[in-house]
This record gives sequence, C-alpha cells and structure tokens, in this order.
Amino acid sequence: MKKSVEILGLPIISITEGRELGMSKTLLIDAKNGKVAAITIEDEDWYRGVKLIPYTDVIAIGDDAVTITNSENILKLDDAGDYEALLDDNIRVIGTKAITKTGSIQGKISELFIGDDGTIEKCEVTAPDGTTSEVTNDQISIFGKQVTVIDPTGEKKNELTPAAAHAEKMAASPAAAPAAPAAPAAKPEPQKAPEAPKAEEKPAPAPAPAAKPEPPKAAPAPAAPAAKPEPPKAAPAPQKPAAPAAPKVDPKQAAADKATEERHRRFLLGKKATRTIKMDNGIVIVEAGQDITEEVLQKAKLANKFIELSMNVQ
Repeated sequence: MKKSVEILGLPIISITEGRELGMSKTLLIDAKNGKVAAITIEDEDWYRGVKLIPYTDVIAIGDDAVTITNSENILKLDDAGDYEALLDDNIRVIGTKAITKTGSIQGKISELFIGDDGTIEKCEVTAPDGTTSEVTNDQISIFGKQVTVIDPTGEKKNELTPAAAHAEKMAASPAAAPAAPAAPAAKPEPQKAPEAPKAEEKPAPAPAPAAKPEPPKAAPAPAAPAAKPEPPKAAPAPQKPAAPAAPKVDPKQAAADKATEERHRRFLLGKKATRTIKMDNGIVIVEAGQDITEEVLQKAKLANKFIELSMNVQ
C-alpha cells in the first residue's frame, strides 16, 4: 500500500527500453469504483496534451521510480477515450471536505492510501485542530469533486457503538441506585453521635489527662521521614522509557520519506501555481501564475499546504 505522495513526482521507467519516459504528475480517480484508474505523466512534450498510464499497466511503484513494460503503455488524449470522462470530472479527493451524511464536517482529506490494484484502501482526514484520523474504503459513501461523504455506518462502528454500550451501563446503574439510598440510612448514625453528650459524664474528663500520650504525638515527627518518600518522586524518571518511542521511527522509512520529499521538491521548483494557495489564516503562500520557489515551498510545508500546492502546478 502506497501513499499518493510516494507515487507523485517519481520518474516513469520503461524496463524493456531502459528509458525514462517522464514523471508522474497526478492520479486519475475513478470515483464510482473508489480506485486510481491511471497516472498522468509530464514529459518534454507535455504542452501537446495529456498523457497517462492505465494503473493496470503499472508493473511496480518503488521508492525511486514507477516501472512499466514499455512506452506503448502510455496513452495520449486521442487514445484515452475510456478515461475522457474521468479527466473531465477531475476528481482529486485530496483537499475535499470529509463530511458525514448527517452533515458533520470531520475535516479535509489530506492523503490517500492506495493498494497494489489501485483501490483507495483508506483516506487520512485532517481535522481543523490539526489532528489526523483514517477512514477506510468501506466507510466512504461518495468521492466527490468538493466533498467526500462518509457513510454513517462507519461512524457507528467508531463512535456510536461505544456510546451505546456506555448508555446500557448507565441504564443498568439505576437498578443499583436504590441500594445507594440504603447508604444514606447510615447517615443517621452520625446523629447517634449526639447521644455521646449523654456520656457527658464529665468525670470522664479525668481520663482526658491521659493526654500524657501526647508525647507519643511526637510520633508525627516520624511523619517527617514520610517526606523521604519524596525521592520516589523520581518515579517520573521511569517515564523516560517513553524515550524509546523514538526508535519506533524506522531510519530507512525516514530516509525514504526524505528522499521522496526531495524528489517532490525538485519536481515543483520552477513550476507555476495554477491557482492561489493560502494558509488557513488567509495569508497567501503563492499567487496563481507565480513561479514555485524555495521560499514558496518552505511556506507551504510550514502551513501544511505542500500537497495542495503539488496538486495545483503546471
């Protein structure tokens, strides 16, 4: 399974001709079937029209290239009649709003995870607060041009069922509630305390001199040693084992991600933005028609708009 960002910007290699035929530019989405139908290519003759590779003709997608059998697998627009409707629809999925059928916006689709056969296995959703979650293929009802609709059934699996279980527990608790009143009955016992005054046999105060045990009150001093347990506060140190969480990052994966980002960066440099890209606070990252520079790429990365930028260049 590959992320879209791991596919875009890779060179297209013919393994029988030993040629580099261009670079993967965009994913052509078959929204009806929830699949990637083809990969569009940018080459030296890009100005002559769209070229694409049917996903079924892709041999493999590696860390450094997309391999196909030969250049004959590449279709020009005149030969891509089966894909013309999809090109007209131009559904990208990434950047669309993720919304439930009940009208609750979950965030925006920020990434696609694609299986070996081109199926969109799941989508990453970035909420307004920056947190991310994943929605699987069977939880997606519609891939639209501006909106991706999530099937409520999926929500029930993730949220409603646990709530229902909690509700059932709450429903069971009322039965126990009657027992609770029995506890308050014990409260009258404190009222028996007033009966203690009956024992106000003030002769008893004589035993009060038993205050001599007060010296034992010095025992509170030993309480000071209790302060010694403060060293155990060092217990937070055991939290340091959380540091091992860092090793969870696979160095090879990190290097591959960095290499992919670098390829993507080289691909974008010098291109022109096809539309104005803005930060969430409205600050313009790049105007439509403006060249993509290092400064633009840096701003886009900091604003989490790198993918949106990459999908709107020429």
